[in-house]
Amino acid sequence: MWDQFHLIILLILSYITIKMFIIDDILLTPVKGLVWMADKIKKQAEAEYLDDSKVQENLISIQMDLEAGLISGEEYNEQERKLLERLEAIRKYKEGKR
Repeated sequence: MWDQFHLIILLILSYITIKMFIIDDILLTPVKGLVWMADKIKKQAEAEYLDDSKVQENLISIQMDLEAGLISGEEYNEQERKLLERLEAIRKYKEGKR
């Protein structure tokens, strides 16, 4: 008699546990989807932020603008300084991630 009681209790607890896992999965699915999407967006933004080729293209572009007389030497120096700082920041960030 006592063993049958334990078996019934064990079956009830197992049933409740399975139901709880199913309910948790149903309730957490939207959250898991949002976390996945946020992670993808973060990775894409980081890749774009750390793309030093864009900065190098801008360096070439301002050099061409200077040679064409579209910007002054002072403007060129200021923009070049900012772009070189940006390249240095990208390099340091990438080194820190290793």
